[in-house]
Amino acid sequence: MLEEVSYLGDLEGGRLASLLDSWREDSAERGVLAMVAEASLPMVASLQEACRSRGLALLGGVFPALIEGNRMVSKGAWLYRLPEAAMPALVSGKGEGSLVARGIAQAIRPASDSAPPVLLLLLFDALLPNIASILDALYLEMADSVSYLGACAGSETFQPLAAVFDRERRLDQGIAALLLPAATPQAMAHGYAVPEDSLCATATAGNRIVSIGWKPAFEVYRAEVKSHFGVDLDRENFYQWAVHFPFGVYMASGRALVRIPVALDEDGAILCVGEVPENSILSMLEAPKVDSKETVESLVGMLGKGSADLLAFYCAGRRLHLGEAAERELADLAVLGGARVSGALSLGEIGSFEPGGYPFFHNASIVTVGWSGT
Repeated sequence: MLEEVSYLGDLEGGRLASLLDSWREDSAERGVLAMVAEASLPMVASLQEACRSRGLALLGGVFPALIEGNRMVSKGAWLYRLPEAAMPALVSGKGEGSLVARGIAQAIRPASDSAPPVLLLLLFDALLPNIASILDALYLEMADSVSYLGACAGSETFQPLAAVFDRERRLDQGIAALLLPAATPQAMAHGYAVPEDSLCATATAGNRIVSIGWKPAFEVYRAEVKSHFGVDLDRENFYQWAVHFPFGVYMASGRALVRIPVALDEDGAILCVGEVPENSILSMLEAPKVDSKETVESLVGMLGKGSADLLAFYCAGRRLHLGEAAERELADLAVLGGARVSGALSLGEIGSFEPGGYPFFHNASIVTVGWSGT
């Protein structure tokens, strides 16, 4: 029986050639999904050449680290064998959100809108400034004909990387998209509690919070962190601490989208991973406790059991907050889910609060996909 998921620590020993040859011999119609660690970036060119020479489709992303054996590892690549109807596509994310969304929909639209919703897996370059707007426009294009799930690729330094690729190109601010079967198990959760007190983002621009309650954003945020958690924030320690104190953006449903602050600009505006609409109601979220299994139990409850492999995207900000407990969380996911966990450390996650629902851009989340490759 062919292995459908394989980890390559390096390209020595001819294992890549042997694996791809066996996949092609079985079916040349089934392509390859690749997750490559940033430190192993040269592997992308080798994967592209290997797939080109065999006529195999390739789609993938470059991530800060990979999940292997319930650990975070800094090198190598995961290869996943795609189903025949995956329709892998790589599109530019530059430009107006509605045009980008139309390009995605035209590239991968399911053959029949009357069929059960298939899973649309999306990999965004994390440096795209309008991911949430693209998702809004994509829902207008495709509505509930697909379920939406995915993650953001790139460097944890947030420097340009051209983080998504196919067998011909690596794209700067690009989007990789593919379809998975309708019955694919899927789940997303973050486990952050929403407190009762709130703030108002009175001026924003994309992912920049300029003012909160008509006062400079950093001034208010620093005071809130000091009041709630006793930590003195400044420019030098901002990223070290801010990952522990994310914003929640309230939604009409009573749920919250997590937005992790990652930097300050020269004017004191707070830069987040993901857009924050103007006049959003914000709160300081209560992060999951280090010893809590609630998030993993929620994921397993949604996924059920039965998948031998789980493809997982684990937020880099969540790992910074939990530290060593992040790997314990992955180990719990493997044990409770009864599956091998593989995947990547992500810089933002895409998912819905219910299957087939509206897609949102999240931070601090875990996204999981049961992988069969069929």
